[in-house]
Amino acid sequence: MILEREIEEWLSGWFGDGTAAVLVVPTLIIMVGLAAVLSYFVFHRLCIPIITRIVKRTRTEWDDDILTPEVLRAISQLVPALIVAWLLPKVFEDSKTYSRLIVKLTDLYIVVAIVHMVNAAIRALFDGFAKRYTARAATLKGIFQMTRLVVIGGGVIFCVSILFGKSPVTVFTAIGASAAVLMLVFKDTILGLVAGIQLSANNMLRKGDWIVCQRAGANGEVLDISLTTVKIRNWDNSVITIPPYNLISDSFQNYEPMRIIGGRRVARSVCIDVNSVRFLSPDELARLKEASLIPADTDVATLENSINLGLFRRHIAEWLKNHADVITRKGHTMFVMVRELQSTPEGIPLELYFFTTKTEWLAYEDFQSDIFDYVYATVPRFGLRIYQAPSACDIRSIGR
Repeated sequence: MILEREIEEWLSGWFGDGTAAVLVVPTLIIMVGLAAVLSYFVFHRLCIPIITRIVKRTRTEWDDDILTPEVLRAISQLVPALIVAWLLPKVFEDSKTYSRLIVKLTDLYIVVAIVHMVNAAIRALFDGFAKRYTARAATLKGIFQMTRLVVIGGGVIFCVSILFGKSPVTVFTAIGASAAVLMLVFKDTILGLVAGIQLSANNMLRKGDWIVCQRAGANGEVLDISLTTVKIRNWDNSVITIPPYNLISDSFQNYEPMRIIGGRRVARSVCIDVNSVRFLSPDELARLKEASLIPADTDVATLENSINLGLFRRHIAEWLKNHADVITRKGHTMFVMVRELQSTPEGIPLELYFFTTKTEWLAYEDFQSDIFDYVYATVPRFGLRIYQAPSACDIRSIGR
C-alpha cells in the first residue's frame, strides 16, 4: 500500500528502519481512530446544527418529532463506525487474520449503531404520535414496543451471523427450529402483542378510561397500556396490573363512552308494599292537588277511582322529565321511564329508569341519592308504604 510505504519512510527518518517497520501499523490505527473521532465531531458540531435549523424552518412538524436530538446523536455515532469500516480493513489488507477480525468488529459496531438509531427513531415516532393522538397512542404503545423488540432481535441475528460467518437466513432458520421454546419463553409478549392490536383495532381501551374488570378486581382509571401489562389505578388509590390478553379473553366494562356521550344511566327500584295499593278518595286527591303532586290544571273529578300507585308512578315520571339534570330524550336509548316490575315476596318493585348529565362518580352518586330521597319522602303522601323486612324492634313491638 502506497500510504503504508510513505508512513514507513517518514518514521524511518525518526526511529530508523527496524523500528519504523514495527510502528507502521499502530500509526495507521491511530490515524484511522483520529479520522473517526474527527468525523464524529464534524457531524455532531457542524451537520447536526444545520439539520436542526432546516427542520425547524419546514412547515411540517413530523420532522421535528422524528429528527430529535437523540436520533441525531445516534446517527452521529454511526458515522465514525462507517469511517472505521471503510479505512481500517485497508490497514490490514496484507494480513488476512487481522483483516477478518477487524472487519467483524467494525461490522458488529455498525449493526449495534444501526439498531440504536432505528430504536431511537421508533421512540421519537411514538412520542410524535402520542402528542397528536393522546388517547389512541396508549393502545398502540405495545405495538411500538414490539417493533423495537423485532429490531433488536434482527440486530442479534445479524451479530450472530457476523461472529460465526454464517448467513442471517441460516441463523434465523436455526432459531426457527427452536420456535417452540421461544414461544414458551415469550408467551406473555406474544399474547400481549396480539391483545394490544385487538384493543387498538377495535378501539376498546385507551389511557384515561374508567374500566371495571370484576374478575381481576379492577375498578378505576387506566394509567398505562404496555406490551405485557395494563396498569389501572383503582378508586381506593391502589394500582393493579392486568395482562392485556386477560381483557380480551374475559369481559370488562368501559365507562368512557358514557363520559363522551354525557349521559349516565340510573336504574334503581323501590319496593312498594302491596297492601298499601288502593283507590284514592276525593279528599286525598284534593290534598295531592293542593301539594302540587297532581298538575294544577287537572280536574279532580276526572281522577275518580284513581289508584295511588298509578298516580305516584306518573308523578315521579313527570317530575324526572322536568328535572334540570335528567336527560329527557337523546337518541333512541336515553329516555325517562318509571315502571312496575314483576311483583316479589318483598312487594312491587317500582323502577326508575333514566339518564343523568352527572357522569362523574361523586356527582352521580350524590344526584342519585337526592332523587331517591325525594321518592322515599313522597311515597307516604300517596298513601303508599315502602316494604321493609321486619326488624328486631318490629318483632318486639308485636307483644305490646
